[in-house]
Amino acid sequence: MNLKELEARLQSLVEVDLLKILPSRKVEDVIIQKLAAAIQLNTILLENGSIVAPDVYTLIMHPSTSANWQDQQLISILLNSITTVAQEAGFRFTISPTITVSTDEKISIYDAVIVASHRIESMAETNASPLDTGNLESTGKLPENAFLIVEGVKIFPLTLTVVNIGRRLDNQLIIDDPRVSRNHAQLRAIKGRYVVFDLNSTGGIFVNGQRANQSVLYPGDVISLAGVALIFGQDNPPPRPDLKSTAPLKSGEENSPNRPTAAFKDRSTAKIKKK
Repeated sequence: MNLKELEARLQSLVEVDLLKILPSRKVEDVIIQKLAAAIQLNTILLENGSIVAPDVYTLIMHPSTSANWQDQQLISILLNSITTVAQEAGFRFTISPTITVSTDEKISIYDAVIVASHRIESMAETNASPLDTGNLESTGKLPENAFLIVEGVKIFPLTLTVVNIGRRLDNQLIIDDPRVSRNHAQLRAIKGRYVVFDLNSTGGIFVNGQRANQSVLYPGDVISLAGVALIFGQDNPPPRPDLKSTAPLKSGEENSPNRPTAAFKDRSTAKIKKK
């Protein structure tokens, strides 16, 4: 099933279910198009020949339009349609897919960004007891193929056991934004997972909209540093760090003074700033 067929089938499934349950609602075409592309572009071919579809989907949109996507019936319809169309295409899921809605004021009210990834651990591990960080020392193996999507624009590979984030130039991920503290947050690899810590920042950190001092990260989690959005992901293979953007630019956006860009020093150090 090619991308156009995938998109058409997803559109028809969503429309049929919406007419049954939410006859007055309409899912914007851009969401369907980007969901279909996210499914196809983020599949993984296993050694046994089976194809695994991504099971973690994050919908990022403008705050004024995000309220329309908080309806659990609508989310259920999208999940059911994703599952059906992926199975019809010959893909399989390791666990049931999930959808998280997040916001970013920089996204047009007529647009959305969709990030698709794979949850590495099984559902049994997810439902197990919370990760004990002990004395907070970085221990265990480095999480494989982990990365951050910075402001929906740049991909920052996570290749160190400790990653400091903030405005100071000695951070591994430098974010030149006045909302971000000089030393804002830290990622530590602990027992095979990344854990994010708030370094007593002024604006704090939020994970999936909830204030947190420390939080174990799972693929698809949205980290907000006082409003600057980072999306945590793990994939195989990971997205290319040399690609300019995770979504196509709109006409006229190439030279926009408000579009954030990230300048990479090397694979472990990046800087994001306003042009």
